[in-house]
Amino acid sequence: MPGITRRIFAASSVAAATSALLSPARAQAYPARPVTLIVPWGAGGGTDATARIVATLLEKELGQPFNVVNRIGGSGAVGHAEIAAAAPDGYTIGTLTVEIAMLHWQALTQLTPWNFTPLALVNEDPPGVQVSTSSPYKTVKELMDAIKLAPPGRFKASGTGQGGIWHLALVGWMQAMGLPANQVAWSASNGAAPAMQDLVAGSLDLTTCSVPEARATIEAGQARSLAIMAHARNPIFPDVPTLKETLGVDYSTSSWRGIGGPKGLPPNIATTLTAALKKVYDSPAFKDFMTGRGFGTVWCDAGQFETFMDQANSQMGQAMKAAGFAKAP
Repeated sequence: MPGITRRIFAASSVAAATSALLSPARAQAYPARPVTLIVPWGAGGGTDATARIVATLLEKELGQPFNVVNRIGGSGAVGHAEIAAAAPDGYTIGTLTVEIAMLHWQALTQLTPWNFTPLALVNEDPPGVQVSTSSPYKTVKELMDAIKLAPPGRFKASGTGQGGIWHLALVGWMQAMGLPANQVAWSASNGAAPAMQDLVAGSLDLTTCSVPEARATIEAGQARSLAIMAHARNPIFPDVPTLKETLGVDYSTSSWRGIGGPKGLPPNIATTLTAALKKVYDSPAFKDFMTGRGFGTVWCDAGQFETFMDQANSQMGQAMKAAGFAKAP
C-alpha cells in the first residue's frame, strides 16, 4: 500500500507540474471565449452594419464568436460609456465613432478619446455638399459665391440634428471661407434621409451629409453632389470634386468609425486584435461590403488611430466653440 500511495502521489505531482507549466500558455491564448462588440448606435444603421461585417470576419480570423450588442442613447454616449467601463481583458470591445470627439465639448459626457485603447480605424466618410436638381447652382463655386453675397441665414442647410457632425462640417467650411459660423442657417433634422427629402421638396438650399447617405436620392435624379470636404476624391464617387479643387480651400472633416477597447487593454491582446483587424480590412469580403454600400474605407493602426482621434477632437472643439455649442473648456 505505501508503494501504491507513493506512485499515486508521484503521478499527481507530475500532473500538477505539467498543469502549472501549461497554464501560462493557456492564459495567453486569446480569445479563449466569445467576445462582445458594443455598438453605440441602433440596429440597421451604417455603424451597426459596419460593426457586424467586422464582427463576422473577426470571428473567422480568431476562431471565437464576436457578438454585436447595440447600446443606444445619449447621441452615442451610452454605448461609448459601456465600452470604457468594461473590464480591460479583451472580451468587451466596441465601435468608436466621431461622437466621442464631440459629446464632451457639449458636457453630455466626461468621456474623451483618451478613455479608450484604440485598435484600428476602418471607415471614414467626409461630408458632401448636395443640392437638388432644380437648384440653379451647378458647381460649389457658384453656390459659395451666392452664399457670400447673401445676408446671414438666407441660405438653409441640414443633414442631422443641431450640433451634429454634419452641422459642424458646415460651420467649419464657413470658417475656412472666412465667413461667420451662422452664415448658412441650420435646420435640424433626424438624419440624412429626412434632410434629403426636405432638399428635394425645396425647403432647403443644400445638405452637408455624406455622399453615401445622399446616394439614393442622387441616383434617383433628384439631387446632385457638388463637392466633398476631403483631401482627395472618393474613388466610389470619382466625379465629385474636393473643396480644394473647386474653391482652393483645404478644409476636410469626416464621420468615422473605428474599433477600440477600454483603457488599459493588455498590449498582447491589443496587438492580436489590431493584427486581426488588418486582415479583416484587407479582405475582399470587407472591401466588397463597404464599396457596395458606398462607405469609405481607410486604415489606421492603433498608434495612427490615436493621433487621428486627437486631431478630430481638436477640430470638433474649434467648430463647436465657433457655433456656440461648447460648454466644456
